[in-house]
Amino acid sequence: MAELRFDGRVAVVTGAGGGLGRQHALALAARGAKVVVNDLGGTLDGSGGTPKAAQAVVDQIRAAGGEAIASGASVTDAVAVQAMVDEAIKTWGRVDILVNNAGILRDKSFTKMTLDDFRLVVEVHLMGAVNCTKAVWEVMRAQNYGRIVMTTSSSGLYGNFGQSNYGAAKMALVGLMQTLSIEGAKNNIRVNCLAPTAATRMTE
Repeated sequence: MAELRFDGRVAVVTGAGGGLGRQHALALAARGAKVVVNDLGGTLDGSGGTPKAAQAVVDQIRAAGGEAIASGASVTDAVAVQAMVDEAIKTWGRVDILVNNAGILRDKSFTKMTLDDFRLVVEVHLMGAVNCTKAVWEVMRAQNYGRIVMTTSSSGLYGNFGQSNYGAAKMALVGLMQTLSIEGAKNNIRVNCLAPTAATRMTE
C-alpha cells in the first residue's frame, strides 16, 4: 500500500506546541505538508509574540527538512484566527487541512464549578473550533478540497466526574462535525472527529 502523502498541502494545527497537536504537526510535516503550528505557549490572551512551544515544533520540522511557521493566535479570537489563516495563504497560497486540537481544562464537580470556568472551556474547545473552521471554510470550498479534524473525547461520549464543561464542549464538537460533514461533501471537504486517550501537558 502506498504511503499516505500530503505533498503540496498546507495544514493548520491548533494546540500544536505539545502533546497530541505536536504529534499531528510532526506527522503531517513528515508526510510532506507545510504546517502552521499554532499554540499560545501557556498564555490565554494570545499576546507575547511567537510562543516558544510552537516555535520549538517549527524548528524541529525545519530541521527535518520540512516547512512550517509558528502562530500564537488564540483560537477564541476570531480576528487573530483570520490573521493566522491569511498568513498561511500569503506564505503558501492555500489551506487544505485543519486540525482543531486546542484545548484547556478547568476540572471541578458541577457543584463547585463557576459559570466562568464552564464558559471558558466551551469557548476554547467549541467556539475555538468554530472560529478556525469558519476562517478556512470558504477557502476550502473555493479550491474544492478540505480535510478538517476535531479532537473530541471519551469525556463527552461517556462522561467523566468533574468534567461537565469539558464533556459538554467535546460532545458539541461531534454535533458540529456531523453537520459540517454533510454541508462540506459537495465541495470535497471531509470533516471527522478523533477521540484519543493520552497523557499530555493539558492533562497534567
